[in-house]
Amino acid sequence: MDQEVKVVIHEHTSIDPVEEPYRESLIPDQLQEIGDTLLEAFSSFKESESYDLLVKSTEKVREYIKKNPGQALLYSLGAGAFLGLLMRKKR
Repeated sequence: MDQEVKVVIHEHTSIDPVEEPYRESLIPDQLQEIGDTLLEAFSSFKESESYDLLVKSTEKVREYIKKNPGQALLYSLGAGAFLGLLMRKKR
């Protein structure tokens, strides 16, 4: 019972703007401008000292979690319970 099944992992079709001119106008100019502004802001943040400090802190946290997984789990459960109490609906 051998059957051949055609498997297509990725079928790439090129989009020609001449054939599909509406594709160019899918993103309004205002959204494009906001996206460009956010991209510039993120790029400048990535080059700042704050970003380097954030990366170093992340590495320290990962090391702490690897060394003390039980304590890290309890801390995260406590923080989640505390935030849950703060954000619950008042009746």
